[in-house]
Amino acid sequence: MNRKQKLIQRQQELLNTAKAAARELNAEEQAEFENIQRELDAIVAGEGQTLGEEGERSVPGVDPGKEKAATEAERQRCAEITDLCREFDVSKDDEQKYIRGGVSTADVRKAILDGMKAHNAPISVRGSAEVIGDEQDKFRRAAGDALLMRAGIYMEKPAEGARDLMHMSLRDLAIDCLTREGETGASRRSSDELFNMVCRQFFNPTAAFPAILDNAINKAYVEGHNKAAVTFDQWTRKGTLKDFKTNDNNYLAGPAGEFLEVPEGGELKHDVFEDKKRPTRKLKTYGRQFTLTRQAFINDDIELVTSLPARYAAAARKTINKQCYQILVNNPAVYDGTVLFSKNHGNLVTTGTGITQASMQAMIMALQTQTNEFGEAIIIRPAVLIVPSGMAFDTYTLFNSPTINTEGNTQAVNPLYRYANQIQVIEDPTINVLCGGFGNVMPWWLAGNKDDTDFMEVDYLNGKEIPTIRRMETPGTLGFVWDIYLDWGISVMDYRGAIKNPGTKIDSPLV
Repeated sequence: MNRKQKLIQRQQELLNTAKAAARELNAEEQAEFENIQRELDAIVAGEGQTLGEEGERSVPGVDPGKEKAATEAERQRCAEITDLCREFDVSKDDEQKYIRGGVSTADVRKAILDGMKAHNAPISVRGSAEVIGDEQDKFRRAAGDALLMRAGIYMEKPAEGARDLMHMSLRDLAIDCLTREGETGASRRSSDELFNMVCRQFFNPTAAFPAILDNAINKAYVEGHNKAAVTFDQWTRKGTLKDFKTNDNNYLAGPAGEFLEVPEGGELKHDVFEDKKRPTRKLKTYGRQFTLTRQAFINDDIELVTSLPARYAAAARKTINKQCYQILVNNPAVYDGTVLFSKNHGNLVTTGTGITQASMQAMIMALQTQTNEFGEAIIIRPAVLIVPSGMAFDTYTLFNSPTINTEGNTQAVNPLYRYANQIQVIEDPTINVLCGGFGNVMPWWLAGNKDDTDFMEVDYLNGKEIPTIRRMETPGTLGFVWDIYLDWGISVMDYRGAIKNPGTKIDSPLV
């Protein structure tokens, strides 16, 4: 490439850069362009070219009109190739290769499409509605995460741009959303006027401000649900029901009869099964409602869209937790009309004690010698020790000491040492509260593995255990209103799955 060709190429690059940015040449570019033109004029003059009739320089023996047409065609080709490459995100190197190689516009277009087909890449045009929609979604996700981080909720991977929006108040966010949607003068509105404007967008599916609040609330209440301090799910089984009807068609098939010896020439004896009805199961709906009021918006109270939903979601889990422990402590009548823990069920220790070697061994033996509805022995592995707060300390020495002291002050093997890795200790202060607090007698329980026994089951509608949250409009309410609700039901499925010790009094540590 000679000097003249390099200068012409540089001029074209200047023009392409300005065209890609949809602008005219700036002062610096214009000055460079004119300097190149002067140098080109000097080169042309030195080559002995003369001016044609229209003042353009021409080469002797060449038709000036044809030369001008060829130059314009080349410039048009370069411009079209540049537009194609920008439109389909073609690399700068490939763009220059097409221009310098004299490739036609049609061939460039074909090469781009062939490349996309070969890589199974979707055709994405810059400036399309899809790109604009994606940018709106990115902004909404970033703004929702920004509200959560501003409220102190930890985000491991916040949306791109969220940290840049953390300084924005609810008013600032409303102004930004309205401005993006074409509202003029939003920044000059009062907070009260802005609130009325965003409230009018309540049912608009494309409105940004309500969607941002929904995004923040959804993430907040899922976070609250996952971090709720509960223990019920460690010893109850999770179930699912498809509707709110009473499900009473759950039957047990009787056990397979023992194999009988068949003498030579004898006949096999037919076995007859016996069925027993299982307890009924039924769902109920529980929920609450909260509002982002007009005053909260004006006061920039973001807690109502961040930590408050998280607390409600945690409250749902804690409600289930409390209901499960109420069954253990209150000992209600179950499906057969008898109280859950009783002598008739063979799952109640007569005299309450603390956690000692003797009481623990008695609990294990009582659990392992249970029989099913058909009088057959059940193999229940002791897996969970459920105790009130303050009673777990005794279990650590009981299970983790290889030896114990006997009455003669000699060392002997600890028979409970083998259970250290088999029995999980669950300590929950909900038991303390239900029993009236320290200074009162508090029971404790030994249960089998929840996957092996059907002691207690928590059912959810279609298996959904995270609360549903929805934004709604309530007449006469100044603000955005959200309903949060969850469907569940708790059923004692088989009283044989746990043994109760009436316990002993636990003194207050503060006395």
